[in-house]
Amino acid sequence: MGTETEYGIIAPGIPDANATVLSTQVVNAYAATLREGLGNLAGTRWDYTDEAPLSDARGWQLGRAAADPSQLTDQPPVLTAEQVAMVDQGPIDSPEDTAVLMNLVLGNGARLYVDHAHPEYSSPEVTSPLDAVRWDRAGDVVVQRAMERIARTPGFSPVILYKNNTDSKSVSYGSHENYLVPRSVPFGKIAAALIPFFVTRQVICGAGRVGIGALNQSPGFQLSQRADFFENEVGLETTVRRPIINTRDEPHAVAEKYRRLHVIIGDANLSEVSNFLKLGTTSLVLALIENELAPIPEIAEPVRELQAVSHDPSLRHLVTLADGRRVTALDVQEIYLEAARSAVDLQGGGDEQTAAVLRRWESLISTLRTDPMDAAQQLDWVAKLKVLEAYRDRDSLEWNDPRLALIDLQYADLRPDKGIHYRLAARGAMERLVSEEDVLAAASDPPRDTRAYFRGRCISSFPKEVVGASWDSIIFELPSQRRLQRIQTREPLRGTAALTERLFDGSRTAEEFVSRLQGGPEPSMAP
Repeated sequence: MGTETEYGIIAPGIPDANATVLSTQVVNAYAATLREGLGNLAGTRWDYTDEAPLSDARGWQLGRAAADPSQLTDQPPVLTAEQVAMVDQGPIDSPEDTAVLMNLVLGNGARLYVDHAHPEYSSPEVTSPLDAVRWDRAGDVVVQRAMERIARTPGFSPVILYKNNTDSKSVSYGSHENYLVPRSVPFGKIAAALIPFFVTRQVICGAGRVGIGALNQSPGFQLSQRADFFENEVGLETTVRRPIINTRDEPHAVAEKYRRLHVIIGDANLSEVSNFLKLGTTSLVLALIENELAPIPEIAEPVRELQAVSHDPSLRHLVTLADGRRVTALDVQEIYLEAARSAVDLQGGGDEQTAAVLRRWESLISTLRTDPMDAAQQLDWVAKLKVLEAYRDRDSLEWNDPRLALIDLQYADLRPDKGIHYRLAARGAMERLVSEEDVLAAASDPPRDTRAYFRGRCISSFPKEVVGASWDSIIFELPSQRRLQRIQTREPLRGTAALTERLFDGSRTAEEFVSRLQGGPEPSMAP
């Protein structure tokens, strides 16, 4: 599993700044930061060879002419000469490489790049929800370091990054999840079982939002930043006509064995508990689907109910099921919880993290039934609502007061001394699941139990020779070879530390490493 976060970005000193240029500054600032601390190591350019964003899991390929331009993620963004100059004058200051970068693969196995008008961090692949939290937070560290460098670069206006999902002026940007699932599981079964789950899981992983409607047309507070921007149940799009179930069939792995479930409906979470449960509960539901044990409490009108659930922080809204029953979102979540617990018990119990997910899932459902405000230390939407209600009580503010919208935005501010979430966490008002030391390490070190280890170690060990990388390949340029050497990494659970660490540690050069990897003759040990 893994996460993708598109960060909101502004330059307060330049109100009309081009967001793509600002996002490019973030990527280049982080590259320069890496060079400054680690010599030549500044990440590796992205290889677009295996991208296939127009393949649909329902069995067809969308034509490029029919696709929205935002769907064409298999080609790099392009800046004008003037825009390049706006980037090149600042954070890129290494004499070895002054090209403007819009895509980087990092030494921790992640990808940092410009996605249209946003800087985006895609985490490395991990095998547990707690590791997903750790490497997701590492992305926040990466962009915080870029912000800090831009702020101290002469001639550049500081930028502020937000981990949120809407500018509240009709624009929404994504926080996506990715899960590796067997291709043998019919996609229709995945969609049917996940729709009711996704409609209702926002009670736990919603980030909270001031305003109702895509245009903030009504005052109020809701659970999710994303809910009002969804229009369909199933579809290929991600930025227009957004569907609850995205059908992009781009596995980034052995296509005959795997599919990558691309989940676009989640909010960007700062709460570690919300993030842990978002990924952990979804993984458990996917396991239920794979084992044909998943409940399907079919919802009569999923898109309408998605928004109705979000619009009711009291959690009393009754969702109408296809069979006529009316239940709360918490009731639906409890149906999935009971199915997951039964399946785990049948198998003799799960591992420690499975038990933790089940325990927290059950506890929070109970807490939210009794008094949602008691979950303020654990869930983003409740923590945000508690802060907002304190301001409302103190200053007698109505929900349409612009000061509340500013507080909403400040909750997601990634500056540790300014962001409300960070200030709450600093005084122990938000529960933490991973240590600061582990998060800082994850900003530079890859996970050890997936192919991300191989990718990250290649980039950190041989930065000059690795000229391109993607999720499923690494490209070497070696002095002794006339052609580029592409190393395929299509099996997500190969390339782990257990399989390759000794090979890295025992290779003094990229030539030696690739030769040994390909099973060639042992290189001479002479200097």
